[in-house]
Amino acid sequence: MEQETKNKKWQMNGGSAPAGAVYGLGFIGAIIYYIQHADTFLIGVIGVLKAFVWPALVVYRLFQYFGF
Repeated sequence: MEQETKNKKWQMNGGSAPAGAVYGLGFIGAIIYYIQHADTFLIGVIGVLKAFVWPALVVYRLFQYFGF
């Protein structure tokens, strides 16, 4: 019975792992990009905050482009 519960949990959560990895790599890349281009500490902090929301901005621009 316990083994069946473990298998069900694995099957239900296994599909989101690649998306999390892609988001994580994109987040790290965005942080590196924004920090490299920052002239001051404050601009670097703002860049880190931008790194959190860049996927939402990309999706928003794609929806605008395709007219959704």
